[in-house]
Amino acid sequence: MLGHISLYVKDFQKGKDFYNKVLPLLGYHLDKDFEGAAGFMAEGNTDFWLMGSGEPIHKQHVAFVAKDEKTVHEFYATALAAGGKDNGPPGPRPNYGPNYYAAFVLDPEGNNIEGVFWG
Repeated sequence: MLGHISLYVKDFQKGKDFYNKVLPLLGYHLDKDFEGAAGFMAEGNTDFWLMGSGEPIHKQHVAFVAKDEKTVHEFYATALAAGGKDNGPPGPRPNYGPNYYAAFVLDPEGNNIEGVFWG
C-alpha cells in the first residue's frame, strides 16, 4: 500500500492553486499547508503532497481515482479552466483495460495528471 507521494514543482504557489481547484472533485482537500509544502487528504490519509523546488524538475505522472465517468469529465474541465493543458480528453482507454475511462491534463509545470474511473 502506498502511504503518500510527493510531486515537486518549481512554482509552488501556482501548483498549489491548481491542485486546490482540481483535487476536490476527486475527494481531496488541502489538509496541510506549510511554506513550500502542501498535503492533500482523501479518505483520512494525506497521501498527495506538493513540494516546492527551486530546481528544474522531472515530469511525473499521477493518476487519481474518480467515482464515475461524469467526475472524469468534471476533472478534465476544471483542470483546463485552472490552467492545465489537454493531454487526452475524457474517454475509454481499452488499450489500458476493458473498463478504463480516463482524461489526462498537463498541470502548469507539465506533469501528466490523470482522472481515471475503472467502470
